[in-house]
Amino acid sequence: MAWTAISTRNETPPIVRGGWLDALRFIVASLIILHHFQGAGPVHLADSVHPVFERGGFLLTNFFLIDSGYVLMRVYGASVARGSLSATDFFLKRFLRVYPAHLMMGLGLVALILISGAMGIAPRAPEWFRWDQLPAQLTLTQAFGVPGGLGWNAPSWSISALIGCYLCFPWILRGLTKLGPWSTLALGVGLYLVVNQMTWSLLGYPVYQMPMGYGFIRALPLFFLGMALAWFAQKVWIAPRLAGWVGIVAALALAFVQYFDKHALVSLVCISLIILAAGAIPTPRPSKWVEKAAQVSFSMFITNEVVRIAWFGVANVLIARFALPVAVQWGLWVAGVVAAFAFAFLFHFVIDTPIQTRIRTWLKRRTGRRLETRQPVVSLEG
Repeated sequence: MAWTAISTRNETPPIVRGGWLDALRFIVASLIILHHFQGAGPVHLADSVHPVFERGGFLLTNFFLIDSGYVLMRVYGASVARGSLSATDFFLKRFLRVYPAHLMMGLGLVALILISGAMGIAPRAPEWFRWDQLPAQLTLTQAFGVPGGLGWNAPSWSISALIGCYLCFPWILRGLTKLGPWSTLALGVGLYLVVNQMTWSLLGYPVYQMPMGYGFIRALPLFFLGMALAWFAQKVWIAPRLAGWVGIVAALALAFVQYFDKHALVSLVCISLIILAAGAIPTPRPSKWVEKAAQVSFSMFITNEVVRIAWFGVANVLIARFALPVAVQWGLWVAGVVAAFAFAFLFHFVIDTPIQTRIRTWLKRRTGRRLETRQPVVSLEG
């Protein structure tokens, strides 16, 4: 190509742990906690500081879905494409990564509601703990039009939607690998714009405002876009200095436009550029601290809503009973945020990691047995 800063001839840097992508995962998970906790203080941060705290969920969910497609494509794309990791094994690997933690948090909430009810403490918003909403959420089917899933650990709708994306991953991969990098990038952007226009025309709202019950329709175009960005990143080398500047400018632009409104499409472009830039910057000295922080990011996502419900269930009772001043209420709020981080790290290292270690061992044995059955039979005759 004519530009020396962008080339299809140079080898692109591999994706590694402990780099910028891992740092972004932890930052986004931290912002998700702040977004979920922003309405639990004496005054909503969206009202007292900036409305971005309220609409941050839109931005962070988009980032989460695009980044999931990007990372999975770069980590598993080659092995799934050549068949060393089957579609079934890929799905099992991803499903078993998210479901045990989700189920534990869901059942933990059930226990919390039952115990607090037995003690005569009712939730402030009982409509968010209706029993008819629980089955779809526990089974992670709420993003596919199955009735239920509202309330409880509500953010898990995005995990439900990703389950569908995991199923689609091998088929999307098969199509993308037949295209060039620029065609793939254009297809990823174009598909999102088409789906967005369709929802506007048919439903009267953009695709990112799809109800949680149809979250899969919202998630798949963004997941596909992430996969397209990854395929582009694997084929097109971007100079690290250019990638760094693109990432900085995109992050500043994203922060700037939020002062005025949501600006969904502009924000989507900025998020895509940030992820693309982070993946293009080599990591000569990976950070173990960043790697560990990124590994905890899933636990931060899946546990923070449960911590918020439990923490402020107690805090609100104390505030009402003792008429605590605003300063103390803010102290309880800060302590709740700290508790969300602490619980996530504890859950990751004490519970989730041992479970995942056993699951990985079982999956390796399963894969080994399957490969053995596929070995050709060698005849001893002649």
